[in-house]
Amino acid sequence: MDKKWKVGILGATGMVGQRFIALLENHPWFEVVTVAASPRSAGKTYEEAVGGRWKMTTPMPESVKKLVVMDVNDVENVAATVDFVFSAVDMKKEEIRAIEEEYAKTETPVVSNNSAHRWTVDVPMVIPEINADHFALIEYQKKRLGTKRGFIAVKPNCSIQSYTPALAAWREFEPYEVVATTYQAISGAGKTFKDWPEMEGNIIPYIGGEEEKSEQEPLRVLGTFEDGEIRKAEDLKITCQCIRVPILNGHTAAVFVRFRRNPTKEELIDQLVKFSGLPQELKLPSAPKQFIQYLEEDNRPQVTMDVDYENGMGVSIGRLREDSIYDYKFVGLSHNTVRGAAGGGILCAELLAAQGYIPTK
Repeated sequence: MDKKWKVGILGATGMVGQRFIALLENHPWFEVVTVAASPRSAGKTYEEAVGGRWKMTTPMPESVKKLVVMDVNDVENVAATVDFVFSAVDMKKEEIRAIEEEYAKTETPVVSNNSAHRWTVDVPMVIPEINADHFALIEYQKKRLGTKRGFIAVKPNCSIQSYTPALAAWREFEPYEVVATTYQAISGAGKTFKDWPEMEGNIIPYIGGEEEKSEQEPLRVLGTFEDGEIRKAEDLKITCQCIRVPILNGHTAAVFVRFRRNPTKEELIDQLVKFSGLPQELKLPSAPKQFIQYLEEDNRPQVTMDVDYENGMGVSIGRLREDSIYDYKFVGLSHNTVRGAAGGGILCAELLAAQGYIPTK
């Protein structure tokens, strides 16, 4: 590729912002040229602003250390430096909605990790292998915003990545009732064990707002694009419990499913391992070669062995078996800050760039 897209990261000093920076080091298409954060970080170098709060296991990339942090609220000046931005800002929802629209109105595409716009009618919420066609909403959104180039696209909640891909792979068997319990890593709260020592040897059976997201967001992802809007999957019901567990990275889900049709275990596994989408077809840089792996061992998937499958961009499924009350049950695992956050956002941006939604300026 002759020319790289110039990328800005909003909320660059937080955990997801750091993950964006780590994943974008040496990216073949995207170059981080601008980092923006709160006014208290503005004017410092990125290295100074983050200080001892670098939370990744890999070193801070040399290419960003000396970048001077801009004030995320200085929208016009930040936007002038980039082709598009990733948003990982830590603000109140109404503030996030407002600032992301401000950026879009400067003709700057926004690919957001935040939940603020996930239910905005004309904002696509996309897992690229599953519902890339929902990006068609962007043309309707541009009309509302009065933009030619600027828009907002979002990725869904991190916890649903561990089971929604399986439901998508099994669509032909018509899953209609799902019970899921997610066991969620502390990095989902932007924490490490150093920040949150009370999580060591502990679980907390409540994560604010998470159960509603886990029950409702898959219905939008699995919904259909009709007449300029997304119609939620109406024939699927999901109920969920979300529990914080003493794991750094990796969300695990224990899931029970009822199907209208009667698949065999072999048919279900076959659909999982051959499931793919546009990212694989287009060979996008961050796309896993195999989106879903099925593990035969009784003790898999495990966080320590499987969370980094396909560089954290793949989903691991195991323990699929018939159930005495439901039809089948299984265990899923996904990396919450890679596939579930920054990596999922980067894959969305790659697909948007490949499809012409993000031209270089």
